[in-house]
Amino acid sequence: MELTQASVIITGGASGLGAATARTLHDAGAHVVVVDLPDAEGQDTRAQAVASIGERAHFHPGDVTDPQTAAEAVEAAQKLGTLRVMVNCAGVATPGKLVGRSGPLDLDTFNKVLAINTSGTLNFMAQAAAAMKSNELTGEDRGVVINTASVAAFEGQIGQIAYAASKGAVASMTLPAARELASSAVRVVTIAPGLFQTPMMAGLPDAAREALQAKTLHPPRLGNAEDYALMVSQVLANPMLNGEVIRLDGAVRLEPR
Repeated sequence: MELTQASVIITGGASGLGAATARTLHDAGAHVVVVDLPDAEGQDTRAQAVASIGERAHFHPGDVTDPQTAAEAVEAAQKLGTLRVMVNCAGVATPGKLVGRSGPLDLDTFNKVLAINTSGTLNFMAQAAAAMKSNELTGEDRGVVINTASVAAFEGQIGQIAYAASKGAVASMTLPAARELASSAVRVVTIAPGLFQTPMMAGLPDAAREALQAKTLHPPRLGNAEDYALMVSQVLANPMLNGEVIRLDGAVRLEPR
Protein backbone atom coordinates (compact mmCIF):
# COMPACT_ATOMS: atom_id res chain seq x y z
CA MET A 1 0.00 0.00 0.00
CA GLU A 2 1.28 3.44 -0.94
CA LEU A 3 1.38 5.63 2.18
CA THR A 4 2.93 8.84 0.85
CA GLN A 5 0.68 11.68 2.02
CA ALA A 6 -1.88 9.20 3.37
CA SER A 7 -2.81 9.30 7.05
CA VAL A 8 -2.72 6.57 9.68
CA ILE A 9 -3.95 6.34 13.26
CA ILE A 10 -2.07 4.42 15.93
CA THR A 11 -3.45 3.98 19.44
CA GLY A 12 -0.94 3.51 22.22
CA GLY A 13 1.58 5.05 19.87
CA ALA A 14 3.62 7.08 22.34
CA SER A 15 5.65 4.07 23.48
CA GLY A 16 6.39 0.41 22.85
CA LEU A 17 4.94 -1.39 19.85
CA GLY A 18 2.87 1.61 18.82
CA ALA A 19 5.79 4.04 18.85
CA ALA A 20 7.91 1.76 16.66
CA THR A 21 5.01 1.41 14.26
CA ALA A 22 4.48 5.16 14.19
CA ARG A 23 8.13 5.71 13.25
CA THR A 24 8.01 3.04 10.56
CA LEU A 25 4.86 4.38 8.89
CA HIS A 26 6.06 7.96 9.20
CA ASP A 27 9.27 6.95 7.44
CA ALA A 28 7.12 5.40 4.71
CA GLY A 29 5.65 8.84 4.02
CA ALA A 30 2.43 8.82 6.05
CA HIS A 31 0.94 11.43 8.33
CA VAL A 32 0.72 9.70 11.70
CA VAL A 33 -1.92 10.51 14.31
CA VAL A 34 -0.87 8.99 17.63
CA VAL A 35 -3.62 8.49 20.20
CA ASP A 36 -2.48 7.97 23.77
CA LEU A 37 -3.41 9.09 27.26
CA PRO A 38 -2.63 12.73 28.02
CA ASP A 39 0.53 13.53 29.92
CA ALA A 40 0.28 14.08 33.65
CA GLU A 41 0.06 17.70 34.74
CA GLY A 42 3.41 19.39 34.36
CA GLN A 43 4.79 16.69 32.07
CA ASP A 44 4.91 16.37 28.30
CA THR A 45 6.79 13.09 27.83
CA ARG A 46 4.22 11.53 25.50
CA ALA A 47 3.87 14.68 23.43
CA GLN A 48 7.65 14.95 23.13
CA ALA A 49 7.97 11.29 22.18
CA VAL A 50 5.50 11.76 19.34
CA ALA A 51 7.08 15.02 18.20
CA SER A 52 10.46 13.29 18.00
CA ILE A 53 9.12 10.93 15.32
CA GLY A 54 9.01 13.68 12.73
CA GLU A 55 7.11 16.61 11.31
CA ARG A 56 4.20 14.48 10.09
CA ALA A 57 3.57 12.94 13.53
CA HIS A 58 0.72 14.40 15.57
CA PHE A 59 -0.20 13.66 19.19
CA HIS A 60 -3.92 13.30 19.89
CA PRO A 61 -4.40 12.80 23.66
CA GLY A 62 -7.43 10.86 24.77
CA ASP A 63 -8.98 7.69 26.14
CA VAL A 64 -9.43 4.88 23.60
CA THR A 65 -12.70 3.84 25.25
CA ASP A 66 -14.26 7.22 24.48
CA PRO A 67 -16.22 7.34 21.19
CA GLN A 68 -15.59 11.08 20.91
CA THR A 69 -11.83 10.53 21.10
CA ALA A 70 -12.05 8.07 18.22
CA ALA A 71 -14.28 10.31 16.13
CA GLU A 72 -12.01 13.31 16.67
CA ALA A 73 -8.89 11.30 15.85
CA VAL A 74 -10.44 10.14 12.57
CA GLU A 75 -11.44 13.70 11.75
CA ALA A 76 -7.91 14.93 12.50
CA ALA A 77 -6.38 12.20 10.34
CA GLN A 78 -8.67 12.95 7.41
CA LYS A 79 -7.61 16.61 7.44
CA LEU A 80 -4.01 15.47 6.93
CA GLY A 81 -4.62 12.93 4.16
CA THR A 82 -6.75 9.96 3.17
CA LEU A 83 -7.07 7.64 6.19
CA ARG A 84 -5.63 4.35 4.96
CA VAL A 85 -4.42 2.53 8.08
CA MET A 86 -5.68 2.00 11.62
CA VAL A 87 -3.36 0.22 14.09
CA ASN A 88 -4.70 -0.58 17.56
CA CYS A 89 -1.82 -0.99 20.03
CA ALA A 90 -3.26 0.51 23.22
CA GLY A 91 -3.67 -2.02 26.00
CA VAL A 92 -3.14 -2.97 29.62
CA ALA A 93 -2.18 -6.26 31.28
CA THR A 94 -3.50 -5.87 34.80
CA PRO A 95 -2.85 -9.21 36.55
CA GLY A 96 -5.31 -11.06 38.75
CA LYS A 97 -6.35 -14.61 39.57
CA LEU A 98 -9.94 -15.78 39.39
CA VAL A 99 -9.63 -16.46 43.12
CA GLY A 100 -6.66 -14.73 44.70
CA ARG A 101 -5.46 -14.28 48.26
CA SER A 102 -7.99 -11.55 48.85
CA GLY A 103 -10.85 -13.54 47.33
CA PRO A 104 -12.65 -13.56 43.97
CA LEU A 105 -11.36 -11.38 41.16
CA ASP A 106 -12.71 -7.84 41.44
CA LEU A 107 -15.23 -7.37 38.64
CA ASP A 108 -14.29 -3.74 38.15
CA THR A 109 -10.68 -4.79 37.49
CA PHE A 110 -11.82 -7.36 34.94
CA ASN A 111 -14.16 -4.92 33.21
CA LYS A 112 -11.51 -2.18 33.00
CA VAL A 113 -9.11 -4.51 31.15
CA LEU A 114 -11.86 -5.49 28.71
CA ALA A 115 -12.90 -1.87 28.29
CA ILE A 116 -9.42 -0.77 27.21
CA ASN A 117 -8.22 -3.83 25.31
CA THR A 118 -11.46 -4.95 23.66
CA SER A 119 -13.93 -2.07 23.64
CA GLY A 120 -11.15 0.42 22.91
CA THR A 121 -10.09 -1.65 19.91
CA LEU A 122 -13.66 -1.96 18.66
CA ASN A 123 -14.23 1.77 19.13
CA PHE A 124 -11.38 2.75 16.82
CA MET A 125 -12.02 -0.12 14.39
CA ALA A 126 -15.56 1.07 13.80
CA GLN A 127 -14.77 4.77 13.48
CA ALA A 128 -11.83 4.20 11.15
CA ALA A 129 -13.62 1.63 8.98
CA ALA A 130 -16.58 3.97 8.53
CA ALA A 131 -14.21 6.58 7.11
CA MET A 132 -12.22 4.13 4.96
CA LYS A 133 -15.28 2.79 3.17
CA SER A 134 -15.57 5.96 1.09
CA ASN A 135 -11.89 6.08 0.09
CA GLU A 136 -10.72 5.68 -3.47
CA LEU A 137 -8.91 2.42 -4.06
CA THR A 138 -5.14 2.30 -3.78
CA GLY A 139 -4.12 -0.96 -5.36
CA GLU A 140 -6.76 -3.43 -4.18
CA ASP A 141 -7.56 -1.76 -0.85
CA ARG A 142 -9.39 1.24 0.50
CA GLY A 143 -7.89 0.73 3.92
CA VAL A 144 -6.41 -1.73 6.41
CA VAL A 145 -7.23 -2.20 10.09
CA ILE A 146 -4.58 -3.95 12.20
CA ASN A 147 -5.35 -4.97 15.77
CA THR A 148 -3.11 -6.32 18.51
CA ALA A 149 -3.98 -9.48 20.40
CA SER A 150 -1.45 -11.68 22.24
CA VAL A 151 -0.44 -15.31 22.44
CA ALA A 152 -2.19 -15.11 25.83
CA ALA A 153 -5.42 -15.23 23.81
CA PHE A 154 -4.63 -18.90 23.19
CA GLU A 155 -2.39 -19.86 26.14
CA GLY A 156 -3.33 -17.52 28.94
CA GLN A 157 -1.30 -18.08 32.07
CA ILE A 158 -2.47 -18.19 35.67
CA GLY A 159 -3.16 -14.61 36.68
CA GLN A 160 -3.92 -13.49 33.13
CA ILE A 161 -7.62 -14.27 33.08
CA ALA A 162 -8.74 -10.70 32.28
CA TYR A 163 -5.92 -10.09 29.81
CA ALA A 164 -6.46 -13.44 28.05
CA ALA A 165 -10.20 -12.81 27.81
CA SER A 166 -9.68 -9.35 26.34
CA LYS A 167 -7.13 -10.48 23.78
CA GLY A 168 -9.15 -13.57 22.91
CA ALA A 169 -12.03 -11.26 22.07
CA VAL A 170 -9.80 -9.13 19.83
CA ALA A 171 -8.67 -12.26 17.99
CA SER A 172 -12.28 -13.44 17.61
CA MET A 173 -13.42 -10.11 16.14
CA THR A 174 -10.96 -10.39 13.27
CA LEU A 175 -12.78 -12.70 10.87
CA PRO A 176 -16.32 -11.30 11.24
CA ALA A 177 -14.95 -7.79 10.78
CA ALA A 178 -12.96 -8.83 7.70
CA ARG A 179 -16.00 -10.56 6.24
CA GLU A 180 -18.19 -7.52 6.82
CA LEU A 181 -15.71 -5.04 5.35
CA ALA A 182 -14.66 -7.17 2.38
CA SER A 183 -17.28 -5.58 0.15
CA SER A 184 -15.72 -2.19 0.93
CA ALA A 185 -12.16 -3.42 0.17
CA VAL A 186 -11.05 -2.83 3.75
CA ARG A 187 -8.87 -5.56 5.23
CA VAL A 188 -8.72 -6.56 8.90
CA VAL A 189 -5.74 -8.43 10.38
CA THR A 190 -4.69 -9.09 13.97
CA ILE A 191 -1.12 -9.56 15.18
CA ALA A 192 -0.65 -11.71 18.28
CA PRO A 193 2.79 -10.96 19.74
CA GLY A 194 4.59 -13.38 22.00
CA LEU A 195 7.08 -12.20 24.62
CA PHE A 196 8.15 -8.69 23.63
CA GLN A 197 10.35 -6.08 25.24
CA THR A 198 7.69 -3.48 26.04
CA PRO A 199 7.12 -1.02 28.90
CA MET A 200 4.87 -3.65 30.52
CA MET A 201 7.68 -6.20 30.33
CA ALA A 202 10.24 -3.68 31.58
CA GLY A 203 8.35 -3.47 34.87
CA LEU A 204 9.20 -7.07 35.72
CA PRO A 205 12.22 -8.07 37.84
CA ASP A 206 15.35 -9.03 35.88
CA ALA A 207 15.03 -12.69 36.88
CA ALA A 208 11.46 -12.83 35.61
CA ARG A 209 12.40 -11.25 32.27
CA GLU A 210 15.28 -13.69 31.83
CA ALA A 211 13.00 -16.64 32.57
CA LEU A 212 10.50 -15.43 29.99
CA GLN A 213 13.20 -14.82 27.40
CA ALA A 214 14.36 -18.41 27.76
CA LYS A 215 10.94 -19.65 26.63
CA THR A 216 11.23 -18.23 23.09
CA LEU A 217 12.71 -20.91 20.82
CA HIS A 218 14.14 -18.94 17.90
CA PRO A 219 15.32 -16.30 17.89
CA PRO A 220 16.15 -16.90 21.58
CA ARG A 221 15.29 -13.40 22.76
CA LEU A 222 12.41 -11.15 23.61
CA GLY A 223 10.76 -9.58 20.60
CA ASN A 224 11.63 -5.99 19.76
CA ALA A 225 9.08 -3.31 18.99
CA GLU A 226 10.69 -3.04 15.56
CA ASP A 227 9.77 -6.69 14.88
CA TYR A 228 6.13 -5.77 15.40
CA ALA A 229 6.42 -2.67 13.21
CA LEU A 230 7.96 -4.79 10.46
CA MET A 231 4.97 -7.15 10.65
CA VAL A 232 2.62 -4.18 10.25
CA SER A 233 4.51 -3.14 7.11
CA GLN A 234 4.34 -6.68 5.76
CA VAL A 235 0.58 -6.85 6.34
CA LEU A 236 0.13 -3.58 4.47
CA ALA A 237 2.28 -4.81 1.59
CA ASN A 238 0.49 -8.14 1.08
CA PRO A 239 -3.14 -7.77 -0.08
CA MET A 240 -3.89 -11.46 0.53
CA LEU A 241 -3.45 -11.08 4.29
CA ASN A 242 -7.01 -10.64 5.51
CA GLY A 243 -9.18 -12.05 8.28
CA GLU A 244 -6.16 -13.67 9.91
CA VAL A 245 -4.59 -13.69 13.37
CA ILE A 246 -0.82 -13.84 12.93
CA ARG A 247 1.30 -15.16 15.79
CA LEU A 248 4.53 -13.19 16.03
CA ASP A 249 6.22 -15.20 18.74
CA GLY A 250 9.41 -17.07 17.82
CA ALA A 251 7.51 -20.36 18.31
CA VAL A 252 6.90 -19.71 22.02
CA ARG A 253 4.05 -21.58 23.73
CA LEU A 254 3.20 -20.28 27.16
CA GLU A 255 3.15 -22.63 30.15
CA PRO A 256 0.49 -22.40 32.88
CA ARG A 257 2.69 -20.04 34.92
